[in-house]
Amino acid sequence: MSPDLSPRPGAAPTTTMVRSQALMELRLLSRNGEQVLLTLVIPLLLLLAATRAGDVVDLGPGRTIDIATPGVLALAVLSTSFTSLAIATGFERRYGVLKRLGASPLPRWGLLAGKVLAILVLEVVQLTVLVVVALAIGWQPGGGLAAFAWLLLLALLGTAAFGALGLLIAGTLRAEATLAVANLVYVLLLVGGGLLVPLERHPDALADVLRLLPSGALGDGLRTAFDTGAPGLLPVVVLTAWAAVATALTARTFRWE
Repeated sequence: MSPDLSPRPGAAPTTTMVRSQALMELRLLSRNGEQVLLTLVIPLLLLLAATRAGDVVDLGPGRTIDIATPGVLALAVLSTSFTSLAIATGFERRYGVLKRLGASPLPRWGLLAGKVLAILVLEVVQLTVLVVVALAIGWQPGGGLAAFAWLLLLALLGTAAFGALGLLIAGTLRAEATLAVANLVYVLLLVGGGLLVPLERHPDALADVLRLLPSGALGDGLRTAFDTGAPGLLPVVVLTAWAAVATALTARTFRWE
């Protein structure tokens, strides 16, 4: 019998479409020089600068590299899951890419899932490179293997929180406004968001506020995890709450065109 070569039109399985979209998103991210600079080069430069930071700024008792490295890891999560995602999605929305993809067989939630999967893959590469470099220049993490397990969990929660906030901005503001807001938030959190400078070095009133922000929760949680082996309950609750609220708001307000 001859093989059946008749066409069988129809969409591919959803998992296949999501995986293909994630691979495409990852290729687009890797080809964008600005995104690579933001997501990897800047955290690497800050990590290397941390070896000399003790001569410029007092980060508290202990070795400067041990204090700064968890903050740099938190910054990497912020730069990828918030700033890069918001800017890329904002301009895709402006140029009609999201509108066209939304009309394809790929479900709209599948498009967002593909973006998130690409972000997670990129973050694994980021965190691996940063950890290896930090260890090479003298980082001595405490907490054992449990601390690295908490790094993965807190990074996942941070990605959910920052990613939802990035999509919230990209889905409601114009692309130019998204670019400005995302970069402004990045700079503000980098300087005073509790990422690089421990919360204990801030005034008490400000530290109490920063503990309730996703940046402060992530930075403080990672520093505590690499000191004692566990971040405590508050960072986990704060990141989970931000992720849940921001996701709900994004689902209600996101505009595809």
